[in-house]
Amino acid sequence: MGENTTGKVILSGHIEVTENELEVVLTELPNHMALTQQEEGCLVFKVERCKDDPCCFSVYEEFESQAAFDKHQTRVKSSYWGEITKNVKRFYSVKQE
Repeated sequence: MGENTTGKVILSGHIEVTENELEVVLTELPNHMALTQQEEGCLVFKVERCKDDPCCFSVYEEFESQAAFDKHQTRVKSSYWGEITKNVKRFYSVKQE
């Protein structure tokens, strides 16, 4: 599964969380990561707190296809994570290989 990279989708960047939402985001993040890493087609999913800003999180995702990436995006929008992060500022770059 990981050897065929044709059509792989890579998202990288960061998110900025308000101080008011930080606690709930930190509480839910492990669950969001676990659910995403279990998704079919998820190759890599990392969200890590930035060292110089506690309200900033670096994000790196790899999905095996556009379809897998789209399915992930759809799931997230209707999830608890999607609800609690609706005001988060997202700074992403998405490319396909």
